[in-house]
Amino acid sequence: MKKQTIEFAGEAVGALIPDNGQLRFVAVKYSVWSLDGRIFATSEEALRAVASLHVLRQREPVGAGPAPAGHSEAMVSACPV
Repeated sequence: MKKQTIEFAGEAVGALIPDNGQLRFVAVKYSVWSLDGRIFATSEEALRAVASLHVLRQREPVGAGPAPAGHSEAMVSACPV
């Protein structure tokens, strides 16, 4: 396992650090602070959690605007060691 950067909408929001065969999330942006220290089994699981937080924050009342972009904006990239 390698360190990985978690990005959302083109901005790094956190990192995944190997921890006893799993991945520990380290938040670097306030928008994902609630995930700091959380353990994930896979990077995809962490991405879903990040995307869910952003979608919840962007949600507007019904009929007020377009639907949030959703999970397609989240990505993981490996960090050089």
